[in-house]
Amino acid sequence: MAVLVTGGAGYIGSHAVAALQERGEEIVIVDNMQQGHRKALLGGKLYEGDLRDAAFMDTVFQENEIDAVIHFAANSLVGESMKDPGKYYHNNVFGTLCLLEKMNEYNVRKIVFSSTAATYGEPENVPIDEYDRTLPTNAYGETKLAMEKMMKWFDVAHNIKFVSLRYFNAAGAHESGKIGEDHSPETHLIPIVLQAALGQRPHISVFGEDYETADGTCIRDYIHVSDLADAHVLAVDRLRGGADSAVYNLGNGTGFSVKQVIEIARAVTGKEIPAVFEARRAGDPATLVASSDRARKELGWNPKRDKLEDIIKSAWSWHEANPNGYGDK
Repeated sequence: MAVLVTGGAGYIGSHAVAALQERGEEIVIVDNMQQGHRKALLGGKLYEGDLRDAAFMDTVFQENEIDAVIHFAANSLVGESMKDPGKYYHNNVFGTLCLLEKMNEYNVRKIVFSSTAATYGEPENVPIDEYDRTLPTNAYGETKLAMEKMMKWFDVAHNIKFVSLRYFNAAGAHESGKIGEDHSPETHLIPIVLQAALGQRPHISVFGEDYETADGTCIRDYIHVSDLADAHVLAVDRLRGGADSAVYNLGNGTGFSVKQVIEIARAVTGKEIPAVFEARRAGDPATLVASSDRARKELGWNPKRDKLEDIIKSAWSWHEANPNGYGDK
């Protein structure tokens, strides 16, 4: 039996494919390659196409014995989602609807979903747990929450069990050095800082230094991408074992400020990395940190790469060796 990984040529998806390959799983990948990279795939059978193409998805399900799905395929830029919400509803929500309908048609009853902490919006509590209010402040988070709710009702109606993994800031690169983070445009802090270290940016912009935090800059929870990949594999195991649907946060439970990230990156790279302080951006909460107690207890998830220095070291190894990313865009 095979695991279908949608969006498997993307950053987190490719690391999940690598984790599945390491344990000998049969892997089928669906990616429309808008954001993915063929060079990021260390294994598996790739089908290039779109979840919304019914005939294409029929081919995928008919040619493979699929028993579980890991669903990464989605647009994920917050700013873009606010300018073009229709794109996000069509790709993220309608794409997920098409996937769930095909799963039901072909009697595939297990799905692990790549969700986001953006489903919570402004946090009521720190750290955030799974029972906190979900009130997204952007269209991206709203579509991810809609996808979760859709899965809930497909479970009620069709017994399709799901695990939704809400995670925070993915970072780092695979220990082999073969795959890493290559987005265009890049919006994540750690790779942007490392681009400045490589001289590809004149400086790193720090938006706001007057937050109610120890050093005045925003605090975020960073998780190594391979730890995230491991959690997706554990979630597949849990569903295969007959568990009910569930939602889990994934985070280290420790926050790091923007200034801390820059200082550690300077130490790791040996580069100056100029920083320019600018005005706050609208909608940036001061602190976003996850409680992952439930995932640790029920999934048996235990992040192995939780030191920020190690996360940045792995990212730097990838970026230094691949200054132009995969070079395929």
